[in-house]
Amino acid sequence: MKFVQRTKINYLLVISITIFLSWAFFSKNENKFVSATNNSIESVVTVYTYGGNRSYANNSIGSGVIFSEDGYIVTNTHIISGNKLIKVKLHTGEEIDANLIGADVNADIAVLKINSNSVLKPINVSNSDDLKIGDKVLAIGNPYGIGISVSSGIISATGRDYGNPYLELIQTDAAINPGNSGGALINENGNLIGINTKIFSRTGAYQGLGFAIPSNNIVQIASEIIQYGEIRTGWIGNFRVAPIRLRLNNNLINGLRIVEIDSVGPLYEKGASVNDVIIRINNNEGSWKNLTSSLKFAGLGNNISFEIISSNNTFKSIEIESSEIKELTR
Repeated sequence: MKFVQRTKINYLLVISITIFLSWAFFSKNENKFVSATNNSIESVVTVYTYGGNRSYANNSIGSGVIFSEDGYIVTNTHIISGNKLIKVKLHTGEEIDANLIGADVNADIAVLKINSNSVLKPINVSNSDDLKIGDKVLAIGNPYGIGISVSSGIISATGRDYGNPYLELIQTDAAINPGNSGGALINENGNLIGINTKIFSRTGAYQGLGFAIPSNNIVQIASEIIQYGEIRTGWIGNFRVAPIRLRLNNNLINGLRIVEIDSVGPLYEKGASVNDVIIRINNNEGSWKNLTSSLKFAGLGNNISFEIISSNNTFKSIEIESSEIKELTR
């Protein structure tokens, strides 16, 4: 009998400890979410756009993030595309006319500028390269125009190529609905890790697949737009490439065959020629996406490295400093 009683006591003790630890775990995470929200929600704004007048017949709504205390706002290009009038609503309720500083259509990033009487709180930014699948995140924005709202989820995947040839997007299951575009995806510390940009949906509403532009790309592109009013794409020469599959050391790999190259330009001057195959770009696969993104994000004066198999099957390693702005042709 004593054994049975002792067993019951031990059993109840285990249950009590389990309940306490579970409560402590969820309480801790709940408090982290509350703290993260408090740290960042004032940095998220609503973006209203009008097609030429302020009537509600031709307007759309999205979200944005305060990038700097002097009034620069980052949002999505598709929110403001084709609209003439833009207004930003702060957390204080103040509505302000905004000017478009510049936009990158391919990356879906636009920068606005406002002059506010309020003290603006720029969002803190974390390194998106440090993200791990399973990390807890919060999405902040203005879904359907009902007001700034917060939803929670996790990082479902990184490096997603979903309709954007230049960026590898973050995938999350945090609820992202129409109006959330341009809003913040933050980590448990309340720091920006991405800008919500699109969803995958067969209905037009949230179905558990949301995508965000990584914060590292946001900072680089927004800073370029603020300084120059546009994105200055690096140039390494005028050339055309075609995708190819080739066998290397008994493995099939992807590459880009050079089908045409201008005799004036850094790539040609470094020894590249027609029928050479680019197999690595900055230590990544030789793909069209990696080529375009490397040029886009290289920054003028920075180096881009190539590993090339020549037409006579010899290997060449080339490092090129990107220079003036030109258009890459495919």
